Amino acid sequence: MTASGSSLANLPKPLQLPIPADILELINAHLNELQPEEILRWAIEYLPGLYQTTAFGLTGLVAIDMLSKITTSPPPLIFLDTLYHFSETYELVEEVRKRYGQPVHVFKPEGCETVRDFEAKYGEKLWETDEATYDFLVKAEPARRAYDTLGVKSVITGRRASQGGDRASLKPLEVDSTGLVKLNPLFNWNFPMVEWYVSEYSVPRNKLLDQGYRSVGDWHSTIKVTEGQDERAGRWAGKEKTECGLHKDYFAMKAQAKKVFDGARSPTAIISEA
Repeated sequence: MTASGSSLANLPKPLQLPIPADILELINAHLNELQPEEILRWAIEYLPGLYQTTAFGLTGLVAIDMLSKITTSPPPLIFLDTLYHFSETYELVEEVRKRYGQPVHVFKPEGCETVRDFEAKYGEKLWETDEATYDFLVKAEPARRAYDTLGVKSVITGRRASQGGDRASLKPLEVDSTGLVKLNPLFNWNFPMVEWYVSEYSVPRNKLLDQGYRSVGDWHSTIKVTEGQDERAGRWAGKEKTECGLHKDYFAMKAQAKKVFDGARSPTAIISEA
């Protein structure tokens, strides 16, 4: 155990929240020295209300596979169904469910079961007319509802520093503006390392990855990438955007969405006035 690890020997199991800033710094110094499997073992022991939020991207799938080998009771999975995922993504969700036998809690935009429901409330192509409101409705709000419903205090993410953008300075453990603890067990892995693990251990993967895609999100904002491009270059191509909203400031997004709704005369007016 490192020096930082030895100074953390008296931490309660699980941790009491909120985590003081100085303790968080010590924890990160300790986790920085560990391999992903070791970080996950630490998380199972120390993090309260632990779940894994995943869109079933490669990094999240690696974490799912690692956890299946570490414990017989891995953290339950949360899948935010935006209603606009590729059919291949929905197929992968079922494949993972069967392969690992884990419960998958699915949360959709509030009051919507289908694309028709969503577009009846908010109009067509909201991601084009008001992208920020769209991100709040399909990701941020369902995530917060999931955490409140399930009693989630900590989540495992699939983010990595090598993905760049807002993730470039990623640490293994973070606390967001809502107090949610976020664990990034593969924070220092690059894409080839993730691909190696998936291949080596025959981890289920999205079929679209064999068709030129590298990072898969909603069908309307995901394109194929060319050789040499960044792995997330196919997400929101041509826009100065690197996150969908799940890892943005929840309260800021909620406030902005509220302004839109308060200023709209009807659900469809949100579209025309955006």
